[in-house]
Amino acid sequence: MLPAIVFRQMHRPLSAGGLHHGAATTLKHVLGVGGSSFVNCLNRYAAATGFIRISFLDINQRRNWDVARLRLYADAKKQSLHLRTLQGRDLLQNVLDKQRADFIERKNFLVDDIREAKHKVQERVREKIVEIREERENIMTIPNMLTISRAILSPYIGYVIVQGDFTLGMSLLVVAGITDLLDGQIARRWPSQASKAGSFLDPMADKLLMGSLVISLCYSELLPMWLTGVVVFRDVFLIGAGFVIRYISLPPPKTFSRYFDATHVTAQLEPTLISKINTGVQLATIGISLGAPIWNYIDHPALHGLWYLTGVTTVAAALSYVINRRDTFKIIQKKK
Repeated sequence: MLPAIVFRQMHRPLSAGGLHHGAATTLKHVLGVGGSSFVNCLNRYAAATGFIRISFLDINQRRNWDVARLRLYADAKKQSLHLRTLQGRDLLQNVLDKQRADFIERKNFLVDDIREAKHKVQERVREKIVEIREERENIMTIPNMLTISRAILSPYIGYVIVQGDFTLGMSLLVVAGITDLLDGQIARRWPSQASKAGSFLDPMADKLLMGSLVISLCYSELLPMWLTGVVVFRDVFLIGAGFVIRYISLPPPKTFSRYFDATHVTAQLEPTLISKINTGVQLATIGISLGAPIWNYIDHPALHGLWYLTGVTTVAAALSYVINRRDTFKIIQKKK
């Protein structure tokens, strides 16, 4: 209400007495204060009520203005301020739109990067799965089953010999020999039945059979102690070498479960010629020594000669694995 009162009070003196007295005289007549004090008062009122500041009024310079022109000037200033407000709002909206567009662009770039990384990880995982499948093989073949059955049968044959049932022991030894012949023939005749795991399982089963037989025959005094020591030492040496090669050939991570995973083949054993000959000589020596109490030729000179021959071939077979180790133990390289 204050601006309207001021304008009405200003209009009355101006219309009665004209503008020759000046705006300052009119303001003093209305409010009893000078022009500058009136402007300050009006500015304070405008700031408190939200009206536009009219500090642009200068009573000394515009003392000839009437109320209508003053209103038009104030409206023009108000319109100018409104336009500047609209321009500022449009500018702020443009900045926000630009920032929103930049954010969406960065978000899309990040999403594309994450998708690409996810695709690469999936491809790598698929490649690893294929590599693992290539490294694994089927160990449940007929030759491997025969080999495992021979290994299980070996301790029982030793137990029968220790109990003095040499006839049953001889029969079981013949069965074990037949399984040894069959697994090799089947693996060579049908390649689908051959496996790299069998190259380790077969000699391990032979070592277990030989160890059980020589220890039980030595206990029954059918085999000399020195020959038993040579055969057992050679077998222990080869078994230990096999564990070391398994550890060396196993790619990381070298975990306990992967180390004893028979389907994860990492090396292949190629027996030497002298080792094959030694296996035959040892089987013959075991069979002939076991038959000595059955057919009554214990301590025969030919039997002693066979023992010495077995000892020589056993040592020669162990040395052949050491000398030809590069050709005997073959580490299976992973396909690139």
